[in-house]
Amino acid sequence: MKRSHNCNALRKSDIGATVTLAGWVDRRRDLGGVIFADLRDKYGKIQVVFDNPEVNPIADTIRNEFVIWIEGTVIARPAGMENPKLDTGDVDVMVTTIKILNKSEPPPLAINDHNEECKENDDLRLRYRYLDLRRPWIQKNLILKSRFLGEVHAFFRKNGFEEIETPILCKSTPEGARDYLVPSRVNPGSFYALPQSPQQYKQLLMIAGMDRYYQIARCFRDEDLRADRQPEFTQIDVEMSFVEQEDVMGMFDNFVSEVLCKVWNFEAPQAIPRMPYSEAMLRYGSDKPDIRFGLEISDVSSIVVQSEFGVFKNVVNSGGVVRGIAATGCVEFSRKQIDDLTSYVGRYGAKGLVWMRVKDGGEVETQVGKFFTVDQLNALRDAVGAKAGDMMFFIAGPEKMASNATGQLRLEIGRIKGLMNPKVRKFLWVTDFPMFEFSESEGRYMSTHHPFTAPLPEHLDMMLNGNLKDCLAHAYDLVLNGVEIGGGSIRIHNPDVQEKVFRLLGLTAEQVQEKFGFFVDAFKFGAPPHGGLALGLDRVLATLEGQDSIRDFIAFPKNTSASSPMDNSPSPVDAEQLQEVHITLNLPKKA
Repeated sequence: MKRSHNCNALRKSDIGATVTLAGWVDRRRDLGGVIFADLRDKYGKIQVVFDNPEVNPIADTIRNEFVIWIEGTVIARPAGMENPKLDTGDVDVMVTTIKILNKSEPPPLAINDHNEECKENDDLRLRYRYLDLRRPWIQKNLILKSRFLGEVHAFFRKNGFEEIETPILCKSTPEGARDYLVPSRVNPGSFYALPQSPQQYKQLLMIAGMDRYYQIARCFRDEDLRADRQPEFTQIDVEMSFVEQEDVMGMFDNFVSEVLCKVWNFEAPQAIPRMPYSEAMLRYGSDKPDIRFGLEISDVSSIVVQSEFGVFKNVVNSGGVVRGIAATGCVEFSRKQIDDLTSYVGRYGAKGLVWMRVKDGGEVETQVGKFFTVDQLNALRDAVGAKAGDMMFFIAGPEKMASNATGQLRLEIGRIKGLMNPKVRKFLWVTDFPMFEFSESEGRYMSTHHPFTAPLPEHLDMMLNGNLKDCLAHAYDLVLNGVEIGGGSIRIHNPDVQEKVFRLLGLTAEQVQEKFGFFVDAFKFGAPPHGGLALGLDRVLATLEGQDSIRDFIAFPKNTSASSPMDNSPSPVDAEQLQEVHITLNLPKKA
């Protein structure tokens, strides 16, 4: 059973050596009595050759995914038969001994090398995840994740952080998403929650005097799923005492340079730019702008309100806005492309999309030209920065909708024009978020981030006086290529301010005591100023690898129904188990 080498280790320098290898049969070919097989393990592949009567009868029975052990001699491949796609492509192993360690049924998945060759649906892949994980490109993701975590640990230890675990079974507190609940057998009728994040515990660690904490933290949220969400996920969770916003952001500037740039081998940014939330929403229509390309948005409300175009004029006069964008080099967009873009922005609430072309010489052509003077059309062209050969697009409506829809239009044009190069990595700090946002469904203000975020010092009095609309938070997000990979804030450390925020969010004194009493009480015993940030581990990996889904960076993920087809979880449990935890079921009747 001893292996002298892994399947990716042998080179020309090993020619003539006797070696032992073990792994899975990746492919088998019988060329008239001489049998070739690619042998695969985690490290790579090598071609092995069976060409003698001692081994050929056994080799004739092997098939894909059989587990075998071989002994043989390293030989050079014939001239012209080298395989440059394999690290071991200059040599073969001529087999003298073979043992079949385990047979395999025909696998329901093709164990291929490349993501683009993966044809099976997601549920089939998750049903046979242990086979899916044999695919080299998924193994590469998990190995990359392991290497990345090693660098993460080294960075934080070098910078004086202590790795401290926080509870998985904790108190259920309102933090935005639904909690996963765990019944307590020894406390009938009571439940633990699985943590949505370690937020309160890491702040308690600062009150406890630990100064600098980090954790590779497991988190759980019962929310609707998509490609970049899982019900259980991992954060690189960090908290620091006696810091201001720039201290936390500066630490993660260094993290980008010393960890991300090292692992992914790209040039460190000279400085990660900072951008206030209000500017990001105006220029990019997003609080996580993709700054790999231009196509910036402009507000043209003051121009169009002077025109005779009633659609725009009425929107502005009723308190709305008109946002415009110059689509560089898109003057030849067809009518169908424009109609498709109109339908696309309709998904985000836009009731229409007005377009204009900039012709040679700078003349503006549009179907609604009769409602504008030449000077007004030229002013629109100049406001959005359009040149000859560009298209201009305009969206009108309430500010939040118009901003978002134009931002989505910008991204769609970027996709059409191929402007999102995954090899280009552009980081951005977005700062000064609104402290509160009004929820139409709840009919009240809610925390934009979470209720432990501090207001900007200059906005504290504004908040205490009840002006929630204009109050800005000491919050910051780290954005990479249009994806929020991390978010954090300076926390409230004054118990009176913390209690005031809870009251502003509509919690009564009794509810505050019930939900957060232990937390508020801790602040009465000398809480230091503190702040932190959490990075989404798998989101960082997927974004830097240019992939949309985090699923292939998680060994055993769930599907979009938060289920695992492999082990059929979640699953019913028997009545005796339910009785032990004092639970009776009241399920909806099947139709």
